Amino acid sequence: MSEPDEKIDNKKAEKVLKKGYPKAKQLLRDQDKVEGFLQKLEKKLRTIPFIGGKLADISVMASLLNSYVHKEYTSIPFGSIVAVVSALIYFVSPIDIIPDFIPGVGHIDDALVIAACWRLVKSDLKEYLEWRENNNKTERI
Repeated sequence: MSEPDEKIDNKKAEKVLKKGYPKAKQLLRDQDKVEGFLQKLEKKLRTIPFIGGKLADISVMASLLNSYVHKEYTSIPFGSIVAVVSALIYFVSPIDIIPDFIPGVGHIDDALVIAACWRLVKSDLKEYLEWRENNNKTERI
């Protein structure tokens, strides 16, 4: 684990995101593991008293992953879904650049990694949101 005072910026967030791609690809190969992962994600989201800014995008990403793994929505490039899963894995992981238990700053690195992912797959996420709206699908984790 890195020192809590280690600085994270957009460039480092993108590097962290890309470093998680192999683990994300491995997770995507097993629907049962994805289901268990989504349960962990939902549990962690409940522990955060206030989710604002980029952390609010996590629910969209989780919903996309759920739709993808259930083959409801597969119109996303594989590289984009890998990036989304990598960002979600980082968010769930207890090993962060800035540990989550540090009050006030513990989720800054999570937000930066989520933002880096959003920048990379922005158009794909917007297409998913449009599909969800056009098909009367609700957000589900």
